[in-house]
Amino acid sequence: MSESIQTVVTLSGGMDSTVCATLAVREKGAAHVAALHVSYGQRTEAREQRAFQEICDRLGIRRRLVVCNQALSQIGGSALTDSSLAVPEAGPEIGAAVPITYVPFRNAHFLSVAVSWAEVLGAETIYIGAVEQDSSGYPDCRPEYYEAFNRLIQAGTKEGRIRIHTPLIALKKEQIVRRGLELNAPFELTWSCYSREDRACGICESCALRLRAFQAAGTNDPIPYQTASR
Repeated sequence: MSESIQTVVTLSGGMDSTVCATLAVREKGAAHVAALHVSYGQRTEAREQRAFQEICDRLGIRRRLVVCNQALSQIGGSALTDSSLAVPEAGPEIGAAVPITYVPFRNAHFLSVAVSWAEVLGAETIYIGAVEQDSSGYPDCRPEYYEAFNRLIQAGTKEGRIRIHTPLIALKKEQIVRRGLELNAPFELTWSCYSREDRACGICESCALRLRAFQAAGTNDPIPYQTASR
């Protein structure tokens, strides 16, 4: 029943969104959580959809919505959606500048769908696994972005009660790994790589951040990698 849904969680299938979804299920109960996945023509679209479905199965989330957003791939401008742009290897200083893997204003597209769906379902919270620290420096992962978006929701929805919750935004990646381990988040089902769908490349920024986080947390990353480079 739609009346029982309290929370919509945006679930890409990556490490951060999976910890966020696991936390939502822990706090609200699986029967009260709905999961949203947006495909936008990214290189690893099929692998991320698979991760989404498997993670929902593991967490017991039955209410799911998979949406295809064609605008972001048609607009381009990102190495994630434009095959003519190479996905760069991670350098020693991640986050010093916004990289070519940034998808312009992507999270606004995701959140717009999440808010619309939440309003229909009667949900009052939206969980998103945005992270500001230890990240690639994407501007739509900053706390002020979500503060502004909450004001927009208040002004632009029927009752104005829906709120975005960003439980991981102030955590370092290492802390997210540790929190996920405490929650028994299914890290082995997640996918973070920007460029490959068979084995994670191990050298893009997303892989590098993930590998460094697991190493700092003193545990092994359970997904397969193409290269052992750290």
